Amino acid sequence: MGDVANQRLVIGIDPGTAIVGYAVVISQGGNLRLIACDVITTPAHTPLADRLQLIYRELSKIIGAYQPREAAMEELFFANNAKTAMSVGQARGVAMLALANGGLPIAEYTPKQVKQAVTGYGGAKKEQVGEMVRILLNLASVPRPDDAADAAAIAICHLHTSNVLAGGYLPQ
Repeated sequence: MGDVANQRLVIGIDPGTAIVGYAVVISQGGNLRLIACDVITTPAHTPLADRLQLIYRELSKIIGAYQPREAAMEELFFANNAKTAMSVGQARGVAMLALANGGLPIAEYTPKQVKQAVTGYGGAKKEQVGEMVRILLNLASVPRPDDAADAAAIAICHLHTSNVLAGGYLPQ
């Protein structure tokens, strides 16, 4: 991809306690390319503190390996289950700590903002978001599992949103 000056390397995070999706996306001259896209899974029936420690440790390794310059994370979506929301909030905090300790500026987006930025419609279905991720990143198939595809969508959302807000590419 040549000219490093206009490159932006972003990590997108879809936080969760059992599964954390992550995707590293590079942007240069309006072209997007997926560098990494996967999930961190924590074993069921493991104490929450151990799960959070695993998330922190694995995210720190990923940040060290790919050296992103920016981070984007989905804001906590408050569902009907307060207990689930609390544990996801704790996982978000641990992910945020790993990103901050990696020296990354962190942007946060609501699920509706992600859908709007990726598909043009804030009420898009999960399948529509996945298909647009596939198209925008020029992939043969939608990343799996869904958490990984969601993380890629969050990274794309950040790249599109921050470009619009800055009127072009942000300086490094």
